[in-house]
Amino acid sequence: MTQRFSCSQLVVFARLTKFAQVGFGAAFAFGVAPWAIALNLSINPSLAGDPFRTEKPHEIGDRTQAAFEAIFQQGNYPAAEGYLKEALAKEPNEPLAYAMKASLAYGNKDWAKLNTYSQKTLESAQKLIPTDPLRGNLYTAVGHFLEGSVILIREGTVNGVPEAFGRLRQVYKYLDKAEAISANDPELNLIKGYMDLLLAVNLPFASPDQAIGRLQENAAPQYLVHRGIALAYRDLKRYPQALEYVNRAIETAGDNPEIYYLKAQILRRQGEKEKNQQLIREAIANFDKALTKKSQLPSSLVKQIESERKNAISLNNSAR
Repeated sequence: MTQRFSCSQLVVFARLTKFAQVGFGAAFAFGVAPWAIALNLSINPSLAGDPFRTEKPHEIGDRTQAAFEAIFQQGNYPAAEGYLKEALAKEPNEPLAYAMKASLAYGNKDWAKLNTYSQKTLESAQKLIPTDPLRGNLYTAVGHFLEGSVILIREGTVNGVPEAFGRLRQVYKYLDKAEAISANDPELNLIKGYMDLLLAVNLPFASPDQAIGRLQENAAPQYLVHRGIALAYRDLKRYPQALEYVNRAIETAGDNPEIYYLKAQILRRQGEKEKNQQLIREAIANFDKALTKKSQLPSSLVKQIESERKNAISLNNSAR
């Protein structure tokens, strides 16, 4: 696969780290990415398996999986921090654990920890290549991606472009290697699908439909597939489709307050566009539902939800 790069891609490069926080412990994080449908925090982590694959599972640490699902399925960050602490002690060779720690550091704007865990993601991924070349190459790409984000944060978009450009080349080099091993792998397609979606909604001439197709056809788990597609349709201002997919995400991850936050955003934007007060009131109800579990969300996210809820109330009152 031949990739073309531009300064515009590098502008959205750092934003991918945040997007991946939604999609994979890639930022993933990333992975972003993206995992068992009936899981709840009472389940013993020792019973957990590969969160991405129902067939031919790879060896992913039980505590790493529990942390991943605590973040992306339940939206429970304190529980995830506890699982990650155990994972780093008992599963020190799992790059997904370090990628999630990097993602959390990004969300907390802790750039020192972001730098540390980005390096550890890359180091552990490179060591994994001999025994699990698919995931080793995949998370080597993630590691370069995270380190590129560190460069742009430290140097700024303009000054950091030359070095970040080199990292971006490495990202696609190792994604291509992983794809050559198993092009239909769910974990690969989840992470790459989220990256492609963010580029598609931010760059001209990119195809969001192609990125959506990648997620729909080969990525897993479904609750993160649906969430990623809902995010893309939200940003494309295709609100009916965004609502369809956020509702699908709720069906499989209905305990996650972040899903209700996303639904509230979609409803508010659609309500404002259509001058529909009923939709705005539904948005406020979903903001409220998200805030019923604010104790398990990062404080910065809680403040953002409260701010957007306040704006929705003002919008509703002004329309009377």
